[in-house]
Amino acid sequence: MSSSLRILHCMRAPVGGLFRHVHDLALGEAGYGAEVGVVCDSRTGGSEIAVQMGRLEDNCALGLTRIPMTRRLGFGDWRTVAKIVKLAAKANVDVLHGHGAKGGAYARLAGRKLKRKGMKVKVVYTPHGGSLHYSPATLLGRLYLAAERRLAPATDGFIFESLFAANRYAELIGQPQCPVKIVPNGLYRHEFYEGMLSDDAVDFVYVGELRELKGVDILLEALAAIQSTFPGRAVIVGSGPDERKFKRLARKLGLGPRVSFAGPLPARTAFARGRCVVVPSRSESFPYIVLEAAAAQMPLIATNVGGIPEIMGNIDMPLVPGGDVGALASQLRAFLASPQPFLQRAVELQRHVATRFTVENMTYEIVDFYVSELRAGTQRIAA
Repeated sequence: MSSSLRILHCMRAPVGGLFRHVHDLALGEAGYGAEVGVVCDSRTGGSEIAVQMGRLEDNCALGLTRIPMTRRLGFGDWRTVAKIVKLAAKANVDVLHGHGAKGGAYARLAGRKLKRKGMKVKVVYTPHGGSLHYSPATLLGRLYLAAERRLAPATDGFIFESLFAANRYAELIGQPQCPVKIVPNGLYRHEFYEGMLSDDAVDFVYVGELRELKGVDILLEALAAIQSTFPGRAVIVGSGPDERKFKRLARKLGLGPRVSFAGPLPARTAFARGRCVVVPSRSESFPYIVLEAAAAQMPLIATNVGGIPEIMGNIDMPLVPGGDVGALASQLRAFLASPQPFLQRAVELQRHVATRFTVENMTYEIVDFYVSELRAGTQRIAA
């Protein structure tokens, strides 16, 4: 497939799985012949993403633009929207693709202004969890969900990473009245390998952001629960707003000698530090860390949240209820007692992920959506 499309991707923070998705998609679209640009926050990301940023600058014909963006709603958001309008108008883009709650809001508000100016731009939105993680029972949740409802009419197409996210959007906000497609995240072929453990590898490794949503506290409590019978060691890889809180909890639970915090590391390096990857999340969309662990043929313990069950396919994987310390402790104990079933499932899961979840498939499906579904104006939900 070739494309003469001009595409501008909008997101806020260039970190985590959302940034990886935009990075891989933008490069893939450029490979199809599209002219691509990316706009994101200038104050987050740091040196950890320097290589990826450089790659985007080298391959995006419409450039990489970084401007200040706030995490919370504020008056500064209108200045950001105005800058995106100017950028998109100058580039004469065909597609504005917003990612995450903030990126999606920026893209849709900018798209509405551009259409009023007579531009024939299509606006696509991928939530990546975002507002879908908020509970309508909280004030902040009601605020974000109300904003989503107000912005829905300004959306020309939705791309969800999972069936879970599509259903969650319909439940919380309403059924989209425009074309919809489900396109899961994917990995590159070189990411599939058989991992090698380092000499100092411990029993379990967590890799991800250190915040409550990710369930690091649940993992620590589960480890503490099995110390008297199956004492296990773990390394926590990553950084985030709740890092100090988790370190205090580890000390309080008496896990000091058995749990270490390694800071941010590349996934491949992190996987070598533990014999089993644990994903204890309370909530997820379609986590890259599960795909990456599967690609590395790592034994895996994960929660039954978000799109994680969709990654497993027909693999008989005993997923753990989110937030359930006892159930997670039981799986940790099972691995320490008999790792062989976990190793066998890792081989099966790697084979499944390699055939189903690739960057090539992801990029093709999204470009096809831009070209066919949006121009045809028909609604379709496809797995």
